[in-house]
Amino acid sequence: MTRIGVYPGTFDPVTLGHMDIIRRGAKLVDKLVVGVTTNASKSPMFTLDERLAMVRREVAPIGGEIHVVAFDSLLMDFAEREGAKVIVRG
Repeated sequence: MTRIGVYPGTFDPVTLGHMDIIRRGAKLVDKLVVGVTTNASKSPMFTLDERLAMVRREVAPIGGEIHVVAFDSLLMDFAEREGAKVIVRG
């Protein structure tokens, strides 16, 4: 059985701290889904598409099964949709 985890955030911008958590999280699961979302209470510096591209560019050298996707639902709904049993938090 594949162990799936999700790591949610706005990643505006993606930081070294985010990348550290992604590297660590990827070691805990077979598949890590990095969920990029928006926060209505924040004014983003970058668009959602720009943030997705940034995170994808940064995770590419890590290897393993890391997927970067957008989501706009409740975290639990997102985790359930992805089949995740683990939520990675920093």
